[in-house]
Amino acid sequence: MALVLDVSDPQDDRKLHPQVGALCYRITAKGRVKVLLVTSRRTGRWIIPKGWPMDGKTAAEAATIEAWEEAGVRGQALDGRIGRFSYVKTRENATALACRVDVFPLRVRGLATQFPERGERRRAWMSLRRAAKQVAEPELAALLTSFAPPGP
Repeated sequence: MALVLDVSDPQDDRKLHPQVGALCYRITAKGRVKVLLVTSRRTGRWIIPKGWPMDGKTAAEAATIEAWEEAGVRGQALDGRIGRFSYVKTRENATALACRVDVFPLRVRGLATQFPERGERRRAWMSLRRAAKQVAEPELAALLTSFAPPGP
């Protein structure tokens, strides 16, 4: 039986566990925006780097750390949240959690070949349109299709 979660009511945040995510992007020589997606560890579906808030870190700092751990991204997420999306986190031997991810833009300055979750994930650069088709969450897909990188 599939777990269905209605997250359309923004007043109903009390059921949602907060997470932070990084929308890692670069601008090509031709001026096109590419985003970096990674696969989830368990299911292999395409996602953005994301995780739990961290004590003593701002949300953007925590998103930067997640981008490093999950994708080997070198860069710094900006403080301004550009959107959010909701999803259901399935866990082995535990109850599924409804989560809401605050997303922060992170312009990628470089990618490391050695990073903490290197052997557990794949990563790929995609156009915004292709990335939106690859992710499972409709709210994340909408965020990707409407993304415009902040200033220089």
